Amino acid sequence: MEKRTDWYEHPEYYEAIFGTDTVREVDFLQALSARHGTGGSKWLEPACGAGRLVEEATRRGLKVTGYDISEAMLAHARKRLTPAERRRVKLSPSRMEEFFSPELEGQVDVAHNLVSTFRYLDSEAAALAHLKGTRRLLKPDGVYVLGFHLTDYARTTPEHERWLGKVGKDKVVCNTHEGTPDRRARRSPMRNRLRITGPGKDWLIETTWFFRTYDGAQARKLFRDAGLHVVAEYNFDYNLEAPETRNSRRLDRVFVLKPVPGAASASPPPEAPAKAAKPAKKRASVKKSAAKEPARKAR
Repeated sequence: MEKRTDWYEHPEYYEAIFGTDTVREVDFLQALSARHGTGGSKWLEPACGAGRLVEEATRRGLKVTGYDISEAMLAHARKRLTPAERRRVKLSPSRMEEFFSPELEGQVDVAHNLVSTFRYLDSEAAALAHLKGTRRLLKPDGVYVLGFHLTDYARTTPEHERWLGKVGKDKVVCNTHEGTPDRRARRSPMRNRLRITGPGKDWLIETTWFFRTYDGAQARKLFRDAGLHVVAEYNFDYNLEAPETRNSRRLDRVFVLKPVPGAASASPPPEAPAKAAKPAKKRASVKKSAAKEPARKAR
């Protein structure tokens, strides 16, 4: 068995696990924009990864800007686009807390970052810089659709989920573990193991990191500090007709955020925190999938 590190440098196997809900996610985002936002065609995807949502949105005629910290993921994203699609897409390398595009200021209809990527920003300063920068790019009625798991600080046991996938003749088994949260440090330890087996191949790709933790009150305070307000909440079922209430016990949340009027004009372009965390690794999360063998119910 060959051991490797950093699953994010292997886009094809990464997408075998997390690429199953693409059409449903873009359907949901378009429906959210029509209901809560402008319904417009200019989209932004922070931490766009291997570009599955970029590709689907572009095929629907949308104009997409995406960025990611991984050159391997961006290269994979570019390869999947046709020449005509590339003319409607702009992809660039950037950290989540640093990205700012003057030509997009006040022009974006929908920004979206689903499935807990946001939790890679492991300091308040980094998270705040990202949210403020994204807010300044939104139209006054634009929306930022931000999905991540809230934290149950009372949890005393680790959590585990398992997925199965295939790439050609290769079988992919993914096991993700989240340790118990540390309320004071505001983080929980994560470990992902991808086992890939196929003709002439037996890999184990193991990646470890920490996720930042948020309960509902911590998340909403951060949004307020960034000049954003919550106009609706949903869960990872992506059902527009089943919004979550503020006091719901489900921890998988999709927040629909809009700029607070006047907040953007009062803020300068974001600056990277002095000691920023490595953010934009995408989809180190737990979410429903047709290929998943769940170890627990959706949170």
